[in-house]
Amino acid sequence: MRVWLLCCLLWPGLASAVSLEAYLAAPENYGPVLMFRHALAPGGGDPGNFDVNDCSTQRNLSDAGRAQAVQIGEQLLGAGYRPQRVLTSPWCRCRETAELIGYQPVVDELGLASFFNGHVDRGETLARLEQVMDGLDRQPVLMVTHFVVISAMTGRGIGSGEGVIYDPATNQSWPLEMN
Repeated sequence: MRVWLLCCLLWPGLASAVSLEAYLAAPENYGPVLMFRHALAPGGGDPGNFDVNDCSTQRNLSDAGRAQAVQIGEQLLGAGYRPQRVLTSPWCRCRETAELIGYQPVVDELGLASFFNGHVDRGETLARLEQVMDGLDRQPVLMVTHFVVISAMTGRGIGSGEGVIYDPATNQSWPLEMN
């Protein structure tokens, strides 16, 4: 019991995870945005010859990552989640994750681009994402992006294929717990 309490104090995200079912039962208690990190794509960053318009120059999803993205979609759809919009980073691993999750149409959003290797300007990217967030109503929006973007917006670090519920009106976030 002491270890659990210590973990909760040292890692607040542990105690505040929200199940998909709880979120869908009372979305008004949380935020309209589900932000997912792209599914499994081995490695880190992108190669030096990176070109956002050429998937062969990028780090891409593995077969396990593709299966993970399909599983995310099955869980979301099976639970009754219906996003009004699906936005994605234009990076191929994010776009493919969003497409495999299964909601259409998937729309590229530059505010979700990765600034990890300096391919885009961090400040400009986050300012653009703030504008997108300011324009949202309370309808559900699914976003697929990168660790650095989610961390910058929510203060939370998550693994590949994991999600965060985010409320741009209050700047609160909760790790999404899925089966």
